[in-house]
Amino acid sequence: MKYILFDLDGTLTESGIGIKRSVQYALKNFNIDETDDEKLRLFIGPPLFDSFTNRYGLNEEQANKAIELYRERYREKGIFENRLYDGIKNMLSELKARDLILAVASSKPEVFVIKILKFFDIDKYFSVITGASLDGKLSAKKDVIRKTLEMLNATNNKDQCIMIGDREHDVKGAIENSINCIGCLWGYGSENELKKAGCSILVSTPDQITSIL
Repeated sequence: MKYILFDLDGTLTESGIGIKRSVQYALKNFNIDETDDEKLRLFIGPPLFDSFTNRYGLNEEQANKAIELYRERYREKGIFENRLYDGIKNMLSELKARDLILAVASSKPEVFVIKILKFFDIDKYFSVITGASLDGKLSAKKDVIRKTLEMLNATNNKDQCIMIGDREHDVKGAIENSINCIGCLWGYGSENELKKAGCSILVSTPDQITSIL
C-alpha cells in the first residue's frame, strides 16, 4: 500500500463526549431531552443531517437548524472534549517514516478537522486533509473519499489505497470507491457492524495497523 486514508472520529480521536453533548444541546431546541447514550453514540461518524432526519424525524429546515445549533456549541466547547487514542502518534510517525502517503477523509466539516489535527499536533503527518463542506454539499463518506483520492492523484492507483475507519459508512465508502478497508475495533462501531458492511480486516490496536501495512 502507498496511500493510507484515515477517518477521524473513532479512529484517530475519541471525540464522543463533545459530539454527544453538542447533539443534546441541539435537540433541546426541539424539546427533545435525549439521555440515551447509545442513541447519541450513533451520531458519531455519519453526516449530521442524516442522523437528525433519520433518527429524530426532523424535516430539512429543522435539521439544518439543529446542525447550526450543534456547531454553535461544538466550535466553542465540543471540539476540545476530545483526545487522541493511545498509540496513534507512534503509528502515524512510523507509517510516515516508511514514506507512505497519509491522508484524512472525514465526514466532519473540514474546518473542524484541520483545527483538531493541529490541536493534537498531528496535522504534519498528512499530505491531504479532506472533510465535509459546511453547506452540506460534500458530506457522504463515499464522496469525501473520492475527493481525497483525487487530491492524492491516486484515482488510477486504487490497488495501492486503503481506508481505515471504525464505522460502516467508512467501509461502504471505501467499497464504493473500489478500495480496501481496515476496521478499527477501538472506535464507535462494533465488530458485527464492520463485518456486515463488508470489512474483512479488523484491528484492535493502532500498532496492528503498522504490522499489517
